[in-house]
Amino acid sequence: MNFSSYKALKLERDENGILTVTLNRPDSLNAVDGVMDEELGRVFTEAGYDDETRVVILTGAGRAFSAGGDLEGMQLVIDEPQRFIDGMRRGKQLLFSMLDCPKPIIAKINGHALGLGATLALFCDLTYSTLTAKIGDPHVSVGFVAGDGGAAIWPQLIGYAKAKEYLLTGDPLTGEQAARIGLINHAVAAEELDATVQAMALKLAQGASKAIQWTKLSVNISLKQIVSSVIDASFAYEALSNQTEDHQEAVNAFREKRKPVFKGR
Repeated sequence: MNFSSYKALKLERDENGILTVTLNRPDSLNAVDGVMDEELGRVFTEAGYDDETRVVILTGAGRAFSAGGDLEGMQLVIDEPQRFIDGMRRGKQLLFSMLDCPKPIIAKINGHALGLGATLALFCDLTYSTLTAKIGDPHVSVGFVAGDGGAAIWPQLIGYAKAKEYLLTGDPLTGEQAARIGLINHAVAAEELDATVQAMALKLAQGASKAIQWTKLSVNISLKQIVSSVIDASFAYEALSNQTEDHQEAVNAFREKRKPVFKGR
């Protein structure tokens, strides 16, 4: 892998073949901008083909895992809808690259994982969080459809009733709550997170790699079928919501630091 080709992602690989991919825009709480979006779209495919990589850890720099979408980017795709359509293609590519990457991907949720940030974490194979990190998909809170993967992955992890509760309200959970209902694997104290994730990554890196990789791919066959059946329609609904008055109102409200007033239009 050509680590120097990445700017918004920081890539480091240790002597055990553990590749740490860090979302590296800490000043924006690792919100996904155009550069990071492009890099995320290829990093898992490249890691899958990289002979020196045995396990991938995905985490965030600073105090957040990822706050999700970039606010200025939201306005840009409202003004130029073709950008959203282009982003749909990249978003679909990203999700399937994670599912198709034979190397196990571990999410180290070091801080809040919201919206697209939550989707990134939940599409990983194993998920570890701090007890207090907020994990949620607040798309509806900004007048958006939860179309970038949340509608596909949440029901598979916690069932339809609970998934609807959190997707329709946008309410976040703490890492502790998320682990309790099975949304993530484990929640630990912040000071224990690095060591806990490293121990699991090392266990996998030292395991029978072909057996581990092919087991992951086998488990993901049915998950890929589910995601395939949902993702095009959910992205299309999100594209429609991108052009609503309510979504523009939410973007305006964020800029003006006030609560949005939705009118159902």
